[in-house]
Amino acid sequence: MEFVKIRRERAVDAVYEALRQAIVSCSLKPGERLNVEELATKMGVSLTPVRGAIQQLATEGLVEVRPRSGTFVASLTPQDLEDTFKLRSALECLAAEEAVERIQPQQLRRLNELLRLLKRKVSNEEERRAHEQGNSEFHQIFIDAAGNQRLADMYHALNAHIKIVRVHAGESGWPTRMQEEQAEHEAIVAALEAKDVPALTGALRKHIYRAKDAMIAALKALDGEQPEAGRARSHTKV
Repeated sequence: MEFVKIRRERAVDAVYEALRQAIVSCSLKPGERLNVEELATKMGVSLTPVRGAIQQLATEGLVEVRPRSGTFVASLTPQDLEDTFKLRSALECLAAEEAVERIQPQQLRRLNELLRLLKRKVSNEEERRAHEQGNSEFHQIFIDAAGNQRLADMYHALNAHIKIVRVHAGESGWPTRMQEEQAEHEAIVAALEAKDVPALTGALRKHIYRAKDAMIAALKALDGEQPEAGRARSHTKV
């Protein structure tokens, strides 16, 4: 793929962002080998910022540094995704508990605007991207409202893994689940407005775990595995 030349100030951060975006968008595919020298040449930087960026990405679990083999874009297994979604659920529910008392009126208004936007019919790729962006913003509002930067950083890192699988696996069946998704979003906002913490965290878990099951099924299908027959959706009790 093509990379733009990187300015020298804060080169590590710029290289990190460029590589992270390439991995999340699957321009650099799971399992692909990364040539540090080639990346440095393409970006117009020395080896040092590329190595520093790769170290950051390895900490996030987005790349794997294998002794005597090289550096590779991480490949995610169904178990990796299972673990990632469990952590995401814990973080988002914690953020939601904080958001009940901390959320700002403009953030609550935006959540209701997104509910209306996410009802729109999706009929092409551009509309799908807009829908996914709106869905991401919906969840990010809870993270922002919590006002916890460490939580936000952890959530940001976890979401990178989820985006990789979403792009890589395609999830062709997602349009049929839009109505269910919309009902879940409405339940989440209703519980938030009522300041009902148990209902809010329960609605979030149900929503997140349903998405987990759908994405794991898509990943297994991509890998040539058959999803478990009659697998029940996971509904975590409050």
